[in-house]
Amino acid sequence: MSRPLLLALLFALALPSWAEAVRELTWSELIPADAPPQISEPLPMHDLSQLADALAAESAPAARQQAPDAPVVKALDGQAVRLPGYIVPLDVSEEGRVTEFLLVPYFGACIHVPPPPSNQIVHVTSELGVLLDALYQPFWIEGPLQVEASSSELAEAGYQMQAHKIYAYELEDG
Repeated sequence: MSRPLLLALLFALALPSWAEAVRELTWSELIPADAPPQISEPLPMHDLSQLADALAAESAPAARQQAPDAPVVKALDGQAVRLPGYIVPLDVSEEGRVTEFLLVPYFGACIHVPPPPSNQIVHVTSELGVLLDALYQPFWIEGPLQVEASSSELAEAGYQMQAHKIYAYELEDG
């Protein structure tokens, strides 16, 4: 086999994996640069005298979402992305796996506190899912991001994703 033909063959085989490079996103990249300022995530509770109030709030009706129709970044539509966050379950399989969920930027969003703006929520579906008892930790979710609104009983989401990979989030050394 000639060298140019071999190089062309290797390039052709490598092209599909190169073309599907996954872009790592931060939550701030889901907000358009010209969007009005949004309410930031709630501050952590360090004063335990407020604990009773927080626990009572859990049994109260769901809090209203901060911005259910927040603007989205249309240029992200169809991109293969990787985004870290916390899982808020919407559907659990008989095997105890969460196969449909909201991905949110901080723990307790949509459950313990008012949901974040819709451009800070990704509605995710997954064939394999995540074990229900593992949801206390953050995860990386990878897949094609769709700029398409969706609605659930918990919140409005500005984005959707079919998860191709789900794995535990770990800080990288560096």
